[in-house]
This record gives sequence, structure tokens and C-alpha cells, in this order.
Amino acid sequence: MARRHVEVFVAGCPVCEPTVRLVQELACSDCEVTIHDLRREGTDKAAAYGVTTVPSVVVDGTLAVCCQRGAPTRDGLIAAGIGQPR
Repeated sequence: MARRHVEVFVAGCPVCEPTVRLVQELACSDCEVTIHDLRREGTDKAAAYGVTTVPSVVVDGTLAVCCQRGAPTRDGLIAAGIGQPR
């Protein structure tokens, strides 16, 4: 079974670290979580996904809906599939 790929894009903002912790808390054993610190790397990948604000979360190549309208939320991340097997 393929793993769910979760990418978190951050840049040291006050909301970034709590979002990383939330994603890590929600992630299940079928989730592969990658953190991209845009201060160091990942800007091209972020642009390709349409990331315009941080923090943003991409699940299996798609920017989570909750990240298209503001800061990620627990319910929005769950709706995006984090913590659920593929």
C-alpha cells in the first residue's frame, strides 16, 4: 500500500511550529511527513503546488483546502486525509 505523503511548508512564523506539531500529531503510520523550511529550501516546490502563505500543508500533491483560505486547522487537515490510510 502506498503511503500518504504530507508536506508542510514553513518559514519560522509564529503559527508554523504549532502547525508542524499538529500535523505530526495527526499523522498515522501510513503518513510520510516532510517539513520544508522555505528560508532554506523548497521554494520551487512550494510555487509548483500554489503555496502562497505559510504555514501550508500539501497532501499527496494537493494543497489542502484549509491552506487555501488561511491557517491550517485540525478539522481541515483531517478532511485533507492526514491520519487516514490511503
